[in-house]
Order: sequence, then C-alpha cells, then structure tokens
Amino acid sequence: MALLSDRQREELHKSMLEYLHANNFIAAYNALKEDSGVEYTPDPKAKYAGLLEKKWTSVIRLQKKIMDLETRNASLQEELSLAPSKRAGLQADWVPRAPAAHVLAGHRQSITRVTFHPQYSLLASASEDATVKIWDWETGDFERTLKGHQKGVNDVEFDHKGHLLVTCSSDLFIKIWDSQNEWKNVKTLTGHDHAVSSARFMPGDQFIVSASWDHSIRIFDVASAHLVRTIIGHTDWVRHVVPSDDGRLLASASKDQTARLWDPLTGEQKMELRGHDHQVEVVVFAPVSSYNAIRELAGVPNTDRVKKPGAYVATGSRDKTIKLWDTQSGQILKNLAGHDNWVRALLFHPSGKLLLSASDDKTIRVWELSTGRCMKTVEAHTHFVATIAWGRQRVSVSSSKANGTDGTDSKSGEAEKLVNVVASAGVDQMVKIWLP
Repeated sequence: MALLSDRQREELHKSMLEYLHANNFIAAYNALKEDSGVEYTPDPKAKYAGLLEKKWTSVIRLQKKIMDLETRNASLQEELSLAPSKRAGLQADWVPRAPAAHVLAGHRQSITRVTFHPQYSLLASASEDATVKIWDWETGDFERTLKGHQKGVNDVEFDHKGHLLVTCSSDLFIKIWDSQNEWKNVKTLTGHDHAVSSARFMPGDQFIVSASWDHSIRIFDVASAHLVRTIIGHTDWVRHVVPSDDGRLLASASKDQTARLWDPLTGEQKMELRGHDHQVEVVVFAPVSSYNAIRELAGVPNTDRVKKPGAYVATGSRDKTIKLWDTQSGQILKNLAGHDNWVRALLFHPSGKLLLSASDDKTIRVWELSTGRCMKTVEAHTHFVATIAWGRQRVSVSSSKANGTDGTDSKSGEAEKLVNVVASAGVDQMVKIWLP
C-alpha cells in the first residue's frame, strides 16, 4: 500500500532530481529520471529547487523539538511526584508537621487516648467526660458518641480486625463495643477494685489485658468475659500495659517508678526496669524493624541474635526523660532527654528509624533512634499532650483489602504501604489529625 499519493510521489521525485542535478550527481540523476519516468527539466528558480533540503531540515528540527518536549515532560512528571504533598504521602520516613490537617472538637474534658481503626478511616477518642467519640479522620467529620461509662474513659483500642472496641474507665469497668452492630456495648468486664487505667487486646484478640490503680494487671477472656489471670507485683498504680507483638510478653508502667515485664501465661515477672526518678507514664515495645537502629545507638554488635518481638522497650516518665531498655538484661541502653515536662506517650515510627514522643510541654518530638538526637519538635497543642497514635491502616497497591493481623500479608507478593496519618490529643480537648 503506497504511503504517498501520485502528486506527492511526483513532487518527491522532482525534488530528488533537482537535488541530484544541483549537486552534480549526473549518473544518479539520469538513472532516477529513467526509472521513475518523470519528465523534468532542472530549473534553479522552480519550486523544487532546495525543497528536499528544506523538508529534511524541517524533519530534523521537529524531531529535536519532540525530544526536547519529551525530556521536559519527564522532568515535570518527576517534579510533580516530588511535590511536598505527593512526596510526603509516599515517603516511608514522613513525620507530622504543622499545621494539623484537621482539628476535631467535641469532647468536654481532657482526651486520654486516641486509636485508629485498622482498616477504615475511623478514629476513636476516649475522654475524661465519660464518652468515646468516633470520627472520620479523612474528612474530619464527627460520626457518633459512645455512652455507657459513668466516669472518665482512660483507654480505647480496636481489635486487629476493627470489629470490636475495648474501653476502660475510672468507674472500674472494661467495656467491649461492637462496631458492626451499631456500636452497641456487647460486654462489660468486671474484676478490678479501683480505676482501670489501661486495656488492650492481646494478639489474636481472644484476650484483653488491663491495668489498674488497684496495683494489678488482669487478663480477661473476650468470649466468656471471665477473668482468667491476675498479675500482682507493682507496689503502686499501674498506669499502662501493652503486649508484645507475639503476645509472649507484657510490659507495664507504674507510679512505683518502674516498668516491668511479665509472662502472660504464668503471671511470672521476667524483668524489673528501674532507672526513672518519677512515675513511669508509658511503656512501648520496639518493633523488630527498629532493632538495627537501637543496636547502633547502644553500640551493641548487630548480630542476628534476636529477631523476635519483645527484645527492647521504651519508657516515658514524669522525670521528663525517655529510656530505651534491653529486656533480656534489664539494662538502660540510652536516655533521651529534651522534653521540658512529663513524657506522656511514645510511638515507634513504622520505618523503625524514629521514635515519636508526646509531652506535657505541649509538643511532639521526633527522635532519630540510631543517634538518639531530637531531630524535630512540633508545637502540637495549646495544653498537655496526653496521647499520640499512628494510623494502622494499610493500603495494598493492587487491592485495598487488609490481610493478616497487622494489615499485611507477608506471604503474598502484593506491595503494601502504611497510610501516613498521625493523631494526637490531650488536655485542650482537641484531637488533631496530622496528614502529608
């Protein structure tokens, strides 16, 4: 199939003949004239004079222009992908920065805890006003208020599927709410003799561990609502309790100035972490992803000796310091000083490279784990900051369905990314949502 019409073909042949004659390629001129059968008399003034050269240089010019435009387009695409909003949304090392994306107002007293739903864009906040409020953190919209406690609510957490929500209160009760059934209070757990300060689901969501002013840690069976174990050891109010990722250890923080590690199956105390000069407000287990940075900070040889959960914990205290501990030896690995008031909440960054802390000095601080350096201070609230949480929601590149207990499926080849969202709250009665 011919690409050129008869007229175009004739013009091309005449242009070529003019070019060959002008450049004294007589043999080629005669051969083309004979083969093409075109009748043509060379004429320097005819429209075919120099036409082939003009067309050729035009094509070269257009090709160069196209290449320049393609280069520019690629550059703009790269620039767009690195724009602050896009870059921060994708960055694995994103941290909060002012201003907050949303400020959620509605509680009438101090907010004690915030927690994210593991799959949906929901956030729960617990308050001393005896309520829990549910919010949409993406839009900043208020969803509903959960009422049932008679006194301040001190802790709140979703199970790993987001079906159940556990709360605990100074009214001595632990309550379980069903998010799939109009958020009804489906169970109430009793057993503590004083205000319940902390309640968390154990991995697997079959048990709840709680801590109380009555100096005890208690473990309840979710299905039967029965108390299955009471752990005694602290000599004062137990402010906080958390399980390790594999559920084989519990860590607790107390007014008795210690943090302690326990075997949840036997109730045996595994280690006492003593070193703070005031009440220990919070304790968190370091994720396995942070072990390399912690070992670098402590100057410990980075062998593969320990890769299981529970090897290190961080504690925050009213002595204004954060301490990193080796749970095997009970030794302090590093003391992080910088806050000007009580340290109330701690959070390991998903990358494992950073630690976030919230304090009564109204700030959130970001610590580089490998050096122990405070690399950023966010003026977060107008009053004491009591709680900070990272969005546990994960989004799969090929599917938005969350897999596994922590939203990941290690066996699948699907790439997943953690949603970059942080919430903080405290005495100013505001929940702040920090987004890229």
